[in-house]
Amino acid sequence: MIPIHITDITDPRVAIFASLTERQLRNRRTPADALFIAESPKVIDVALTAGYEPVAYLVTDKHLHGDAAPLIERSPGATVYTGTVETLSALTGYTMSRGVLCAMRRPLPPDAAAVFEGARRVAVFDGVVDNTNIGAMFRSAAALGIDAVALTHTCCDPLNRRSVRVSMGSVFLVPWTWIPAVQTMHEYGFKTVAMALTDRSVALDDPILAAQQRLAIVLGNEGDGLPPETIAAADFTVKIPMAHGVDSLNVGAAAAVAFWQLRIHNF
Repeated sequence: MIPIHITDITDPRVAIFASLTERQLRNRRTPADALFIAESPKVIDVALTAGYEPVAYLVTDKHLHGDAAPLIERSPGATVYTGTVETLSALTGYTMSRGVLCAMRRPLPPDAAAVFEGARRVAVFDGVVDNTNIGAMFRSAAALGIDAVALTHTCCDPLNRRSVRVSMGSVFLVPWTWIPAVQTMHEYGFKTVAMALTDRSVALDDPILAAQQRLAIVLGNEGDGLPPETIAAADFTVKIPMAHGVDSLNVGAAAAVAFWQLRIHNF
């Protein structure tokens, strides 16, 4: 593939990297046309290894024969666009500090039953709306042995460019799917653990939790936490004991603590 050098930031051929929003990339004419953007060589490498299909690259001149070269070699069907750092930063609207973007084919959402089959620890995100938090939680889920992730439709998109980058590609490593409601997890044989401060909350290290065969660990919105009805319907309500009068952690930090404490895998 001969790289196409871009000098005009309004060039329609690179609209997927510039003028099209994340929502427009996701909602193309058909699901098969839907795309997402992966950023940085390391993240793109993880995606390729996980089997994601590259469509086009946007690469600074500096990285074309450097970090991007082995990625492009693994992507014979992808179009490659290149340009100066200044041109491509103006085109995307942000500094391409790692020098490489890749537009990839968005896979169809997998069947929930297939995602949860054989899983013993599932993370459930309900109303998490910050892309940084989603990325951090996926990274913790992958590192700490969570078998799968489920998201309600009130969450932001795990394949958002920022979520993918913060996760360091972990969104490609952990099976995940969308569910209509947290209570759906009961239909798949999971006990639900609502992370919330209530009068009936038990400590995260309570032995009753570790004894459960299948747990869905439910984390909620950054500001309001989980809805009262979700907490009321949970099998367990759990809190992280804390010192100095601190009553809560950022949801990303809370997720990491919960995943580690409730893990069943040895590393």
